[in-house]
Amino acid sequence: MEGLNLEQIPRVKKITKEAFLKDYYAKQRPVVIENLIEDWPAYQKWNLDYIDSIAGDKTVPLYDDRPISSEKKFNEPHHKMKMGDYIELLKSKPTNYRIFLYNLLKEVPQLQADFKYPKLGMRFLKGLPFLFFGGRGSKVFMHFDIDYANILHFHFHGEKQCILYPPSETPFLYKVPHALIAHQEIDFSNPDFEKWPALQKAKGLVTHLKHGETLYMPEGYWHHMTYLTPGFSMSIRSVPKSIYNLAKATYNVFVLRHFDNFMRKQKGDKWIAYKNDRAIKRTHQKTKL
Repeated sequence: MEGLNLEQIPRVKKITKEAFLKDYYAKQRPVVIENLIEDWPAYQKWNLDYIDSIAGDKTVPLYDDRPISSEKKFNEPHHKMKMGDYIELLKSKPTNYRIFLYNLLKEVPQLQADFKYPKLGMRFLKGLPFLFFGGRGSKVFMHFDIDYANILHFHFHGEKQCILYPPSETPFLYKVPHALIAHQEIDFSNPDFEKWPALQKAKGLVTHLKHGETLYMPEGYWHHMTYLTPGFSMSIRSVPKSIYNLAKATYNVFVLRHFDNFMRKQKGDKWIAYKNDRAIKRTHQKTKL
């Protein structure tokens, strides 16, 4: 992270619906709300031991930090494991295995009684509360979400670092064409500016989320997560407020990911190599480097 142009994400203890809509949602600015969920049962109950006690027998999909290849489809997991065994792994040592976009609340309905949708003026997609787990040191590569959702991201058990970039900084982030990610060889914790010089021009934001804190991520924001300790988070989503972003989300869901899977099947790793090469060349051309 040293050398990146990052400011701290603004923080508030509490916030009214009117202030949130006016100061952050309308302006599409991130914010950390420290005490939004203190009245949730989850605030007291949710930790790794509790999840193990009620969902330890569930088989969960796992992802690691290997580069994207033609062997896997879009969001296809790398491994599967019982939740109880995975939590034991998290507690015993660092691991790159993460749970990503997993609807555990559908698998274990009793968890749904532990939270409620905040009254902040956003219309949430009620069927999509996803959970994310990671071990100490595991990282979520720099990306933006396929649906351009406005996201409330609630963190539990431990601490994680969150780096965000607004969509305006896309020209400097080595975006891979026909994908939603930055070039995966970039180490955002220790970037090589000789190899990735455009990164020095990108202006982003950073914070460390602790148990019970909530991060608001506006639509289309790039994000990179590092688990500083074992822990997990839950995200709830609201559709894009921008018609333009809603159109891009529709394209991503119904066209882009299917086209990319098709090309991986047809061209294999040559397709991946082509996209990675184009990410570098296009970024340097656009930024005159």
